[in-house]
Amino acid sequence: MKRYLRLLGVQLRASTTIALQYRVEFLGEGALALFWAFWSLVPLLVVFGHRPAVAGWSFEEALVVMGWFTLMKGVLEGAVNPSLTSVVEHIRKGTLDFVLLKPADAQFLVSTAKFEPWRVVDVLAGLAIFAVAFHRMGRLPAPTHVLAALTLLVCAAVTLYSLWILVVSAAFFVVKVDNLSFLFSSIFDAARWPVTVFRGAWRVVFTFVVPIALMTTYPALALLGRLDIRAAALAVVGAAAFGAFARVVWARSIGHYTSASS
Repeated sequence: MKRYLRLLGVQLRASTTIALQYRVEFLGEGALALFWAFWSLVPLLVVFGHRPAVAGWSFEEALVVMGWFTLMKGVLEGAVNPSLTSVVEHIRKGTLDFVLLKPADAQFLVSTAKFEPWRVVDVLAGLAIFAVAFHRMGRLPAPTHVLAALTLLVCAAVTLYSLWILVVSAAFFVVKVDNLSFLFSSIFDAARWPVTVFRGAWRVVFTFVVPIALMTTYPALALLGRLDIRAAALAVVGAAAFGAFARVVWARSIGHYTSASS
């Protein structure tokens, strides 16, 4: 474990050093990320400007969901997407050998190959949205609710990462998966809304097939103190199941890899 933590630290330092080589671009990207983080609030302001509640959610409560969406967007664009997108190019060019030959787990190496440090702005923006939401509610979240929300945050990150691993694993069988990655990013945008907004088949899809409910709605409910203990347990089990399934799919998919020298 210590060895992999050291490797993670090396990867983080390398990504930060590369990003800081062009400081104006670094600051510009950070400012742009901050702009888009708060621009995503516009649909929420429009909808709640005409009604006090939507699907049982007040504006302040929906704001907590938006905070989780912004935070998870930072995780996706800053830690998950940059590394795993480069894997697709390695597979396409047959240069994944350079990773497979290293004396470390290949999935860990490809998952931590690149980070976008300025995306920490999204995480800070999400925390700012939480602060505004609870200030408007006139209360603070209870410590037990914060602990539950942090647990659900880990589950959300594991689920998000596992789904992306499944998308990347498809690159071992098809030439290009760019459309799949764009489709996943588009679907993830629906996570800015509480899952109860969706009806019928869409709610089933966003709860069990592409569980965006686990990524934003459940952590928001936990922070608000409204998450049922049974739902929390199912979320933990579901995240663990997604992680295990993604690991199995990756291990089997990599067996189909053909290098440039083959």
